[in-house]
Amino acid sequence: MIARIPLVLDPQPEGGYTVTSPLLPELITEGDTVSEALANAEDAFAAVVEIYEDTNRPLPSGICVDDAGGPVSVEALVAIA
Repeated sequence: MIARIPLVLDPQPEGGYTVTSPLLPELITEGDTVSEALANAEDAFAAVVEIYEDTNRPLPSGICVDDAGGPVSVEALVAIA
């Protein structure tokens, strides 16, 4: 599954970023760089999807699912200090 979800990358004082999503409060991860944080967000999203499936809950309606064979788009809000 390829999904578009809003992400918030919050810079940390010690360096790196904490990643959360306003639509998925269960999604929390981090990374030392923006690209590492986004890659970790993919893994965190996969874990959240598994949690939703295990508990028979639908994903929030604001999440857009894209065709896996088509182009991938990522939406992210990045706070710059």
